[in-house]
Amino acid sequence: MNLTVQSPIALDAQALAKRVRAFVDERIVPREAELAGPRASALACQDELSAAAREQGLWGSFYPGRLSSLEAYLAVAEQEGRSEYGGAIFGTELALDTHMLTRHGGAHIRNAFLVPLLAAEAVSAYGMSEPESIGSIPATITTTATLEGEHWRLDGRKWFICRADRASFVTVVARTEGAGVDGALSMILVPTDAPGFAIARQVDILGRFQGQCEVVFDAVRVPRDNLLGQSGAGLALMHERLGLGRLLRAVHWLGLAQRSFDLMCTRIRSARGELARLGDKQLVRLRVFEAYQAIASARCLLRDAARKFDAGVANSIEVNLAKIAASQALSRAVDSAIQIYGAEGLSSLTPLSGIYRVARGTHILDGADDALISATGRRLLEAYEHADGLNFDWPSQVVAPAPQQ
Repeated sequence: MNLTVQSPIALDAQALAKRVRAFVDERIVPREAELAGPRASALACQDELSAAAREQGLWGSFYPGRLSSLEAYLAVAEQEGRSEYGGAIFGTELALDTHMLTRHGGAHIRNAFLVPLLAAEAVSAYGMSEPESIGSIPATITTTATLEGEHWRLDGRKWFICRADRASFVTVVARTEGAGVDGALSMILVPTDAPGFAIARQVDILGRFQGQCEVVFDAVRVPRDNLLGQSGAGLALMHERLGLGRLLRAVHWLGLAQRSFDLMCTRIRSARGELARLGDKQLVRLRVFEAYQAIASARCLLRDAARKFDAGVANSIEVNLAKIAASQALSRAVDSAIQIYGAEGLSSLTPLSGIYRVARGTHILDGADDALISATGRRLLEAYEHADGLNFDWPSQVVAPAPQQ
């Protein structure tokens, strides 16, 4: 068997991945200190690099009409993720919204919101979490959207909203019906210049502000056509969004894990590392082995989840496994790299302290580990309650019981 044969899409993705890798190493990494600086100057630097990425055809690789499959995009995304700023610079942070608006937006939404987004003339945000609700329990959402004639009126608060400080519009999850969750929630697009929309406060993550805010909707009125999909379909849209969103984030985390691994191994083999004979120490070799094992395992799980996503298979188990595996791989790789560097790894002399902040956040963002592990464990046990057992190739698919003889 010739293992080098690839499809045209895979070949294109691999070539694109190499160009992205070069852009990250040559253009982004040298300016990471600036990107981590004061917000205004950091955004100016980000916009400059995004413009350069667009000029080279490296921006929006997973937007509709570009790479045709999530599996093909993974190779590119790993290279985008080598810098914690890659998602913003390459436009990938907005890719999820471009897909959701393409699939579920009507003519008004496509013209007013999707077209500017695809042209890099708009920035999107997503508003689900609330100060008084439980993020993993949609039934606790209290923000309301009431239909008044040809307009929706929105009232409520959202917080930890990424890119809220520069967003052109927010896709808001709001309660449009009564109690409960099934059929009670909807998604509505709200321009940030609408009267009644305001940023209540900025919210930092582990001591750094990176655009997340608490926002207020005080009698905000938007056209009826700003509804995404159907009224009451908010829960189904949330699940669809979470599945793709977790995979897009997780593959970027894998890129950061690989960079941390590279930094660790380079340090071990450096003149200083040789002086300390790091490569001869068994615990150092154990760190290298365990970090590599975690990265390789996460990559396989991500590919499996992406392949099933492309096939239209309901794959929440695979998505959750991949998300948690990528998070754990990043945490293990960066922690080991810092341990090898010592005090230098804790300082701004290396990018590791910033990557470490990202790694800790991954265990909470896009679904806390505890909640995802519990939900996945429940799903796996259900296979033994309602069926003959678990199909390890397709665990999300229910295995029908064998007929009685």
